[in-house]
Amino acid sequence: MQEIAIIGIGQVPVGEHWGKRLVELAGDAIFAALEDAELTQVEALYVGNMMAGQLDKQSHLGALISDWIGMRGIEAMTVEAACGSGALALRTAMMAVGSGIVTSALAVGVEKMTDTSPLETTSALATAASADWESIHGVTFVGLNALIMRRYMYEYGWKHEDFALFSINAHANGAKNPNARFQTPITADVYKKAVMIADPINLMDASPIGDGAAAVIVVPADLVKGRKGKSNIRIAGSSVSTDSLAVHDRQDPLWLSAAEKSAKKAYDQAGIGPEEIDFFEVHDAFTIMSALSLEACGFAERGQGPRLALDGEITPEGKIPITTMGGLKARGHPVGATGMYQIVESVTQLRGEAGPAQIDGVKVGMTQNIGGSGATIITHILKTD
Repeated sequence: MQEIAIIGIGQVPVGEHWGKRLVELAGDAIFAALEDAELTQVEALYVGNMMAGQLDKQSHLGALISDWIGMRGIEAMTVEAACGSGALALRTAMMAVGSGIVTSALAVGVEKMTDTSPLETTSALATAASADWESIHGVTFVGLNALIMRRYMYEYGWKHEDFALFSINAHANGAKNPNARFQTPITADVYKKAVMIADPINLMDASPIGDGAAAVIVVPADLVKGRKGKSNIRIAGSSVSTDSLAVHDRQDPLWLSAAEKSAKKAYDQAGIGPEEIDFFEVHDAFTIMSALSLEACGFAERGQGPRLALDGEITPEGKIPITTMGGLKARGHPVGATGMYQIVESVTQLRGEAGPAQIDGVKVGMTQNIGGSGATIITHILKTD
């Protein structure tokens, strides 16, 4: 498959966009990406979304959005992998271009979550879990992650406060990102005193929902070699792996097997190892997921994910900076769009356009988008020359 380049990016701030419909949010991100790429047309559109059919009573987003942006007639479709839908849209666009079926494609992730009641939104989110063994019993994703976190603390001897720096780092980075939902740093005291949601997960362990959209444009890398202007970012690795939806069905509930497999395949494709990754946009829906992802991807020994945070290694100055523009915790988690925000933020870093959030000298970035509690995990490795 031919090498793929990202030549345009766009996003809207994550927030409560009550005055805009889902199609308008998607359109705003797409138009920004088209302007960034200096294009007016593409051959295909792939939309990452999880819950529009339930919360917005609107499916068939491919045709809807392509019509809205003035590209009626192009190939367009929706892809879904729960909270991993955004990254799946990019992978689908990449495969379409890489196979030669099309020469340009748009990938957009979009979700609108704040127009419905918390009960409706929580119920829709729960459909990413096992209907037969988890959601039927009333367990939410907060509850599932609380069970995982409690077991992790028991097995490895960590205390709840040992996870604080994951949230503190995310909010410190989000304060430098004008598109983040929360742009205020937090302290260890704020973390400690936060309201408990599902013991041991408190409000500062969990990412907030939101409305948002982010988009990228991909083309064959050969078409843009030597192009003047913005740096063209190559997709050096892309991989998807799956596990059981139900956590209890996994061989080890404290190990993200799909993350390990997905990361390994992406490393192999890129011809690198974890030590060559300059920053990692981790799927920090909950602090426990940050720890588990760092371990599964080879950045920390098993059971030692929190040690990286405690030693300052996840900060912009550390060995493996994560959530460099706030992550899910501070930027927000509009689920179908989250994976695309990770990609857009990584491209921004690799171009050197991240402003106050910029990390010096970065050449290789990795993103990992998680669907459900680890059932679908999509890893991308991006490089700049």
